[in-house]
Amino acid sequence: MPKVNVSKTYKVPKRPFESARLDQELKLAGEYGLRNKREIYRVGLTLSKIRRAARDLLTRPEKDAKRLFEGNALIRRLIRVGVLDETKAKLDYVLGLRIDDFLERRLQTQVFKLGLAKSIHHARVLIRQRHIRVGKQIVNIPSFMVRLDSQKHIDFALTSPYGGGRAGRVKRKSLKAAASKEEGAAEEDEE
Repeated sequence: MPKVNVSKTYKVPKRPFESARLDQELKLAGEYGLRNKREIYRVGLTLSKIRRAARDLLTRPEKDAKRLFEGNALIRRLIRVGVLDETKAKLDYVLGLRIDDFLERRLQTQVFKLGLAKSIHHARVLIRQRHIRVGKQIVNIPSFMVRLDSQKHIDFALTSPYGGGRAGRVKRKSLKAAASKEEGAAEEDEE
């Protein structure tokens, strides 16, 4: 069997039953409508990798070529995703990022904040059932990170009943039943 290069996508905490952390995770999961703790751990791993890179770059001298080049690339990437504010384009601010900043940029959160869904949980369901598009592309992954330039293009899919597409199965069935009932009532009036 060939060896496949894979890396871990999440890292569980060292102390599994720390009450303060458990309460904070539960609050985050409820606030952002997450399915399980693994979604929090995944974002935490991403954040720790970014912070580790920033710490490594901060140890280098100010005019170091690697610090200038990779530091600007890291900051530019975070600004494009919308995690870092353009006014805070320094490596020091990268260390101040929190998990909330990343969870705020998820498609699920953005759909709810734009008012397309009634609740954060409804937003997740709409995304999974392919009712939401970003630009022209239907996206069915709630954890999709929305870039700043894509944010204004979040809308209902054209094929979705919410976006002017064909009515759903139940709606079509009830319309058909109402039409046949109306037809039956019209025949009785004629007799």
